[in-house]
Amino acid sequence: MVARAVHANSARREGPFVAVNCAAVPRGLAESLVFGHVKGAFTGADEAQAGFFDLADGGTLFLDEVGEMPYDLQIKLLRVLEDGQVMPLGAKRAHGVDVRIVAATNVDLVERLHDGGFRQDLYYRLARFTVEVPPLRERRGDIPLLAQHFLQLFAAEMGIEPPMLTPPALKVLEKADFPGNIRELKNTVERALIEGQGADIQPKHLNLPAGSGDREAPREDDELASLPMDFHAAEKVIIQRALDRVDGNVSAAARLLGIDRYKIYRRMKETDG
Repeated sequence: MVARAVHANSARREGPFVAVNCAAVPRGLAESLVFGHVKGAFTGADEAQAGFFDLADGGTLFLDEVGEMPYDLQIKLLRVLEDGQVMPLGAKRAHGVDVRIVAATNVDLVERLHDGGFRQDLYYRLARFTVEVPPLRERRGDIPLLAQHFLQLFAAEMGIEPPMLTPPALKVLEKADFPGNIRELKNTVERALIEGQGADIQPKHLNLPAGSGDREAPREDDELASLPMDFHAAEKVIIQRALDRVDGNVSAAARLLGIDRYKIYRRMKETDG
């Protein structure tokens, strides 16, 4: 998502965005897939094939899990980054490409340098500017709005009215570790919507690993425990949290939740009454 944001906000946004999972590229086909090949380069190469660099020409090539890239391929990648020339497999001459590289990894590349698993020169070529993306467990304040966004998204895909996340369910999500980060939260919300069959999302609908958040209802000293756990109470909690995130801006909160702002005004009036 960060790589796509970089691409979308750059001068290359009209160009292609090509994402490659380096861990999933078959080792025997890696060079051909990344740099392409000419017809007859190897048995079965009945026609020329453009590689990832050519497909991303004029845009962005996103190398996900770059720490898993085979060592011999790292050498060839470094050469392209240095001179901007790609040599397809079986070709007699190289040709130029204009590609921005964005790379991501969940392993410690500095440690890989020390054990010889990653080239030092390639590391410093890629790490000219780095962005650390904190895991979801370190920014739990994002969970309510992300969960609500995914709920709206999947409900629209299913053609149903989006149910509400009850306060106990929301509290479970906020306490969960989510080792799979946003992707895991997204899958959890989608499954909860399916299991709830359109009803308000309860803790029992959340398929989280054992120990990943307390699934019990909040205790008496919990800030939400005093609220009646019905539809309107849960709705008010979600609305209030959205308002808190946008400093009380009703229109901004409505956009975050995907609802009409007049619905927020009605709920606020009920609360004031």
